[in-house]
Amino acid sequence: MPNIKEEINIQEIYGKQCTLPKETFIKDFNFNTNGLLSKEADERLNKYGKNEISQSKPKRWYNYFFASLFSPFNSILLGITLVLLYTDVIIPETPSYANIIVILVLVLASTLLEFFEEFRSNRAAEKLKELVATTSNVIRDGKEFKIPMKDITIGDVIVLSSGSMIPADLRIIESKDLYVGQSSLTGESEAVKKSNNSELKLEDINSITDLDTICFMGSNVISGTAKGIVIKVADDTYLGKIAHTLTTGKPQTSFQKGVQSISKLLIKFMIVMIPLVFVLTAWKHETLTAFTFAVAIAIGITPLLLPVILSSSLSKGAVRMSKKKTIVKSLDSIQSFGAMNILCTDKTGTLTEDKIVLEKYLDINGDEDIRVLKHAFINSYFQTGLKGNIDEAVIARGIENQVDVITSKYRKVDEIPFDFSRRRLSVIVSDDTGKKQMITKGAVEEILSICTFVDYKGEVSTLTKEIKDNIKKISTNLNKDGLRVVAVCQKNNINDVTSFDVNSEKNMVLIGFIGFLDPPKESAKIAIDRLNNSGIRVIVLTGDNAEVTRCICNKVNLKSEKIVLGSSLDKLSDQAVIRILKKVNIFAKLSPIQKARIIRLLKEDGNIVGFMGDGINDSPSLINSDVGISVDTAVDIAKESADIILLEKDLNVLLDGVTER
Repeated sequence: MPNIKEEINIQEIYGKQCTLPKETFIKDFNFNTNGLLSKEADERLNKYGKNEISQSKPKRWYNYFFASLFSPFNSILLGITLVLLYTDVIIPETPSYANIIVILVLVLASTLLEFFEEFRSNRAAEKLKELVATTSNVIRDGKEFKIPMKDITIGDVIVLSSGSMIPADLRIIESKDLYVGQSSLTGESEAVKKSNNSELKLEDINSITDLDTICFMGSNVISGTAKGIVIKVADDTYLGKIAHTLTTGKPQTSFQKGVQSISKLLIKFMIVMIPLVFVLTAWKHETLTAFTFAVAIAIGITPLLLPVILSSSLSKGAVRMSKKKTIVKSLDSIQSFGAMNILCTDKTGTLTEDKIVLEKYLDINGDEDIRVLKHAFINSYFQTGLKGNIDEAVIARGIENQVDVITSKYRKVDEIPFDFSRRRLSVIVSDDTGKKQMITKGAVEEILSICTFVDYKGEVSTLTKEIKDNIKKISTNLNKDGLRVVAVCQKNNINDVTSFDVNSEKNMVLIGFIGFLDPPKESAKIAIDRLNNSGIRVIVLTGDNAEVTRCICNKVNLKSEKIVLGSSLDKLSDQAVIRILKKVNIFAKLSPIQKARIIRLLKEDGNIVGFMGDGINDSPSLINSDVGISVDTAVDIAKESADIILLEKDLNVLLDGVTER
């Protein structure tokens, strides 16, 4: 958890807004659940200002100027100037300003050179960052659309789904299985459930972890859907208050530590040299002459242009990399980008086309069955969370087979959104007669764990061990052919059920499978060879299963004799995992925490590690790597966590950026 100088009174700031019943909260604070009108939003933006934390706002020109003027080296020279003011002007009968003028000219030249380069480079970086500005879904004038986070104001109604960044402090007014990641604020790795009505009393609130109806700026939605009303923006948010009270910032990169170390060494060397030279020369010359000579030596060994060279090189590198479709959000990351010797990457979209096509819809015996496609279509069509490539592929194939006509017969009743722990998603629909049906799709293992029956050609029977083994065999064979397999199941006897949650997903009937093909990119094999020849080792970290991963990796010429699963890593010590990392390039069935652990261990083993990802589950690894790399099509939290953003999800673009650096 962040280190904070002063205590923030959570109960006083958020207690009432958290514990009031939803209806009372809306009435007492005069909010509109249908959102603001554009005119109201403009008035509030003028009143409260932009939704930007002052700490993260672009610096003014004078911030850069004074930072350059009082750099460590210039500070020493200004100190020497004060000494010379005494020795050359005050003490002598005839004042001499020559030495002072020379030093001040050097200081001014160094300051101006560094100022112009630093100011220009940061302006360039700010312009590049605007290209990847984070947006949020907001309801205004009765319509939902995306707007930049900085334009959100108090009273706005925000629509949240999996992958959304929380753009301000919100009070939840509608929610469905909403789980939020607050690790950036609290340090807790587990997602926190949020709801629209609190179970707490005001006196029960001691910290932000207690607030069950409030979402905080800077956190992100792990799963579920919700609507929230903005109650605090910019510096008034919890994140804004922390930004003003933090005693420790972001950990330094190896490059920053190196520059700081050299600077300290040079300054220490200069501090030692001044008295040493003075002592050695004072016995032969006048005290004033000896001291002046010692000061001159100090001036001579001070590397005035070192900061200028660094800032100039980095800023020019950022501009050149932008021409190679590589946007640099953090200038300091450029050196790590060029120096990385290991690139960890996901499989989907990087090694593959990321254009998933639904190839097969099969019953439990592996035969084609249009009923399986119909059930999968209903599930994907009615779900309202973050629609991924799989949902889009199901809908596209359903429309192609004219399955979409059945949607007019159904209406959505409820939904149990996807999350990364259960790895499945359920929708509840009712038909014209009022009959309810729950349809669930997800990973094969997870679907099998909630099924007790199977449906074969309309006949329902018990799911036996033999049937289960055969299903796993069919799934494995499809994986070996490079297909990603998703199972589909359903349950009908739910007419009396009025509330649905994850506990409702049990005693279900397995219908069959849908198989997706995401072919490898033609450029991937060439790119991996180029990366290896450039001294960059590629390691694949994926949440997909081992068979699909092996098939794709073989096609792009990545060694796949051995694939280590996430379940195996949990049983091993850090040292054992480090030994494995020296030999194995492919890791499958990984959770976000396991990916982040691998990144950490690679860094501890002395490597400079880049991580390329674009999903919600990639944000911990993007933050923990030496250089986090994402793409412009990534979810908001991934773009926000990255240091560098590629305008194309292609390893060749990445390599071009590294080469340019």
